[in-house]
Amino acid sequence: MLDVVEEDPPMTVRQVYYQLVSRGVIEKTESEYKHTVVRLLTKLRREHRMPSGHIADNTRWMRKPKSFTSIEHALTETARLYRRAVWATQPACVEIWLEKEALAGVLYDVTAEYDVPLMVTRGYASESFLYSAAEAIRENSKPTYLYYLGDHDPSGRDIPRVIERRLREEAPDADLHFERIAVTSQQIKRWRLPTRPTKTDDSRAKGFRGRSVEVDAIPPDELRALVEAKITSHIRPRALKALQVAEESEQGLLKTFSEH
Repeated sequence: MLDVVEEDPPMTVRQVYYQLVSRGVIEKTESEYKHTVVRLLTKLRREHRMPSGHIADNTRWMRKPKSFTSIEHALTETARLYRRAVWATQPACVEIWLEKEALAGVLYDVTAEYDVPLMVTRGYASESFLYSAAEAIRENSKPTYLYYLGDHDPSGRDIPRVIERRLREEAPDADLHFERIAVTSQQIKRWRLPTRPTKTDDSRAKGFRGRSVEVDAIPPDELRALVEAKITSHIRPRALKALQVAEESEQGLLKTFSEH
């Protein structure tokens, strides 16, 4: 378990479970998940044998306004956190949409690096969430590319269909491109992803064929590489380099202000 997590942190508990299943270390049962993986990951972190930051969990978070001890502190933090808007100089805008909140910590480093919104739906997105997203798309004059990652199961296949339909209804004139990039049938075969029985009590199971696969089953490095490839396909390298040079110069200027 230590070796698995050390290979590609951070990972969610569910991702660790699927990696152990794929390697034949444990059986693919909920009992192994709860009583082996969850139990031992807790034990390893409490004993400080595994860094707590190696396990991602974005389902629990704190709300607190940003505050400072002084003006100097505020300027120092501004210099440290200052970022140029990457997509202001690019020909399009990109958003990554994710079904599961727990995986946000696995993908955030990639989306943050390229200044891309990471939209977590937590299953079926609420009307207010979709309306706000559509409003932002309407205000954007550029083509917008949305890439969705979710489970390969009846609901996981239906959720992106609902999202795309509602966004197009709310932003009918937008140049919107929507693509579901995970989990696909090709990925299941290519990466030999662990499957589970499809829930027959799901009202959408009638039209679904085969067994189900959770997006958590995709190896973390493959998941991040998949997202990064989609993002960078819309970036002009020369414009990005110019922006990074300007950003570094402006960070230095802000740092100078904070020191005086």
